[in-house]
Formats: sequence, C-alpha cells, structure tokens
Amino acid sequence: MLLQEKETGNLVKVMDFQSLINPNESEIIIQIQAGQEEQDPEPRRKNNLSFPSGENLPICWLDANYRYR
Repeated sequence: MLLQEKETGNLVKVMDFQSLINPNESEIIIQIQAGQEEQDPEPRRKNNLSFPSGENLPICWLDANYRYR
C-alpha cells in the first residue's frame, strides 16, 4: 500500500499493513519511493502520513480511544 508523507509529499510503501491499522502502534515501517535506487525501510510516525489523495488516515487507525473523543 502506498501512502504520502505530509511534509515532503513523497510516496512511501507500507511494509506491514497490520501495524498501519493497529491504533496502538504510533510508528510503522515504510520504504520511501523516491530516487532511482530502492531505499532502506525505516520507521515513521503514522500521524505524519496521509493517503496520496491528501485525505488523512482514519482516526481509528491512529487512536485506540477514538470512540471517547
């Protein structure tokens, strides 16, 4: 699955989808899809990512207590 970094606009590949949808995980392992060489996987905070359309990630993926907001 591809997402986009909010600050840079770079596309990133999500390496573990289960950690993306787990609201108890604040970071996920991604691989930046910029440049000609394949980049090394690295951790990134989920709240700094969005869908390529610019839409934010669902709150239920980010906050385990979203029902109590």
